[in-house]
Amino acid sequence: MFAALIVAFIGCDSTQSLDPNGSLTPDAVDQDAVADVPLGEDEADVEVMSVREPQLASASFAGGIPIGMAAQPISAFGRRFNGAKLTVGPGQIMDVLSAVRSRGGRVVLMLAGNPRHYKDGDGHFSFTKWKDEVNDFKGINFSSYIQDGTVIGHYLMDEPNDRRNWNGRPVPPSVLEDMAQYSKQIWPNLATIVRVEPSYLGQNHRYLDAAWAQYLARRGNVNDYIRRNVNDAQDRGLGLVVGLNVLNGGTPNGTRMTANEVEAWGSALLSSSYPCAFIMWQHNSDYLSSTSIGSALDALRRKAENRSSKSCRT
Repeated sequence: MFAALIVAFIGCDSTQSLDPNGSLTPDAVDQDAVADVPLGEDEADVEVMSVREPQLASASFAGGIPIGMAAQPISAFGRRFNGAKLTVGPGQIMDVLSAVRSRGGRVVLMLAGNPRHYKDGDGHFSFTKWKDEVNDFKGINFSSYIQDGTVIGHYLMDEPNDRRNWNGRPVPPSVLEDMAQYSKQIWPNLATIVRVEPSYLGQNHRYLDAAWAQYLARRGNVNDYIRRNVNDAQDRGLGLVVGLNVLNGGTPNGTRMTANEVEAWGSALLSSSYPCAFIMWQHNSDYLSSTSIGSALDALRRKAENRSSKSCRT
């Protein structure tokens, strides 16, 4: 039996996470986290996943690039989704990764958890506190999951550029590079990813591997958006994760994307051979219960699966 109680409390444009060192019971949701970070351009998310399922025959990754969602339950890995962004604690990571591997999944892992754990008394980012959170995983050997591709990246931070997240002081690219270097000291072969568009980043990154471009309708023409972000990533020697904000990125602004928008805009992002993964914000059972939305996502899965596999490492 997989008896993993899996926490995924993951933000698209605001990373809100459960305490990675805390309990995994459903009532352990960090309810005050929604108020910790201002709900602005792309709102916060809260999701708890409790999984208890029988052991399944192992499935292999279907190929192409991973496609999936943030806050995605393990049970959703399969025919439609084979990728996700998950926040896990040190006490659960091995069970989570075993379950993901058994379903042929690929995941980007957030290890540092809720940003309140790595802010100083003034609400600014603290590199020292961030390292303390990451250090909780130093004694856990999950290298086999890195080697076989189950873990495709270490999600260092969400929206370092948004001053609202850090009490008016954005986290500069030089600090992101320091974070990536620290991660590489522990996991040399694990891609380092930050969720910010590549235009924010510098030209001289040695340890940071990939940026992240999450499309919403208000970003403008989707074809221009993907071309610009690919060009910016290439110019900086960075990989690129792409995705859609399906819950808040539709037309009019702030609405859920329609099936037509999901398929059209997702297809435009997947028209480029450059991205290494396609991760959307975020898993929502009500939204996914729509037959038309399911059909649109299935179409994107086929496109992602037909792409050439690509590492997020540069």
